Amino acid sequence: MAEVTLSIGGRSHLVGCRDGEEARVRMLGRMLDERWAVANRAAGGLNSERAMFFVALMLADEYDEALTRPPAGAAVSESALARIADRLEALASALENEPHSA
Repeated sequence: MAEVTLSIGGRSHLVGCRDGEEARVRMLGRMLDERWAVANRAAGGLNSERAMFFVALMLADEYDEALTRPPAGAAVSESALARIADRLEALASALENEPHSA
């Protein structure tokens, strides 16, 4: 088992991880540290536990946005929407003109 030391808010934290996952754990630690200053201000700078709670809320918010936001490039262009509308109108017209069986 590997160990990685993360620096979050100027404090060191020793974290165990699987061998080979050290780089990923360091990257995750940097994500926490990048949000620390804002979270610490929100917590009044008095309570590290509360600051870490705010870091968790910020990350949860970003995660939720990533789940609900369409992926980049997934937006449909106006020309594609126009083609889809034309096809739907043609289909509706064909269905309207189709002889009905009784």
